[in-house]
Amino acid sequence: MYRILMVEDDRNIQTLVVNYFTKKEKGLYEVEVAENGQIGLEKAYENHYDLLLLDVMLPELDGFEICKEMRQNSDVPIMFITARADESDILNGYALGCDDYVVKPFPLPVLYEKANALIKRSKGLVRSKVFTAGNLSLNPNNGMVICNGEEVKLTAREYGILKVLMENKGVIISREKLLDMVWGYNSDVDERVLDTHMRNLRKALGANGKQIKTVIRRGYKIEK
Repeated sequence: MYRILMVEDDRNIQTLVVNYFTKKEKGLYEVEVAENGQIGLEKAYENHYDLLLLDVMLPELDGFEICKEMRQNSDVPIMFITARADESDILNGYALGCDDYVVKPFPLPVLYEKANALIKRSKGLVRSKVFTAGNLSLNPNNGMVICNGEEVKLTAREYGILKVLMENKGVIISREKLLDMVWGYNSDVDERVLDTHMRNLRKALGANGKQIKTVIRRGYKIEK
């Protein structure tokens, strides 16, 4: 299942997009909605999404500001869906790092296919990239973790935790998000299980395990 966050204050558009995406291919997409920019930004930071759909004109925080903020920490695909059709607005959207810019009104099938293409393309890019942090490297193509030039053997959960942290190098990942991404969104795993796996991961990485930092009351991050 792919998760989409739509930041849009027009409830009619919310309903149309959510219904179309969830019914088009049942079980493929889950669409969450935020009705103002501040809530949208908070959701984007606190959860894992495969695509952000952003209106530009939003209460509290506009879509351009959300895009600018997200691009400092994330490569999540971003598509603007907005009535702002001026060339200067479109160019500004791309300059801020959006992947596509769709002007309202738009045909739902076109929006769906554009979103589908963006998500597929992003997954392909993630699979081909080798992640590095200091003397650590993680290759998602073959599952190898190299530490100081030597391969390190990790359990599936330890590898999953490290992969999430390496994909988001320098970004704080909440405990809840780690559990969601490594164990699954609907898992009932106790957070103490995460603590145990984190200790084992740090031990397996030796001195390089110190690159994984605990940020009190917020989560974990791996240093650059």
